[in-house]
Amino acid sequence: MIYIIKDRDKKEKIARDILYNLPEWFGLPESTEEYIYCSKDMNFWSDIEDDKARGFIVLKETSPYTVELYVLGVLKEFHRNKIGVKLFDACYNYAKDQGYLYMQVKTVKEGCYEEYDRTIAFYKKLGFKEFECFPSLWDEWNPCQIYVMTLSNL
Repeated sequence: MIYIIKDRDKKEKIARDILYNLPEWFGLPESTEEYIYCSKDMNFWSDIEDDKARGFIVLKETSPYTVELYVLGVLKEFHRNKIGVKLFDACYNYAKDQGYLYMQVKTVKEGCYEEYDRTIAFYKKLGFKEFECFPSLWDEWNPCQIYVMTLSNL
């Protein structure tokens, strides 16, 4: 079941437990710690069953019109169980209800890493479209691709 998490310590524990169990995607300790630390102050949802967090998603406001899917993690043993879709649906509905017009997500450019190509396929299936690539925003071996979607019919 999807829950909105408000408690900062609980957010930190969930993010830490899940991200450190996904080294294929979150293998850089500095950036993983940044996700964990920053997520405590953002809108945060988690899929919890039998007191176990199986996944979480965090939204970051980047402007009065736009939110960023800041971080999403689902434990590997629960991949392909629609948890990521349910988490996304919760934050998408929230963002739309709050009046945001756009949602963005940043990830590594397609074709660089197999794990990220699966992530990109997931984002595309949700309806995200390629927006722009920033080859050196993070570093040269992790070109940053931004995907966007509209949240309203404008």
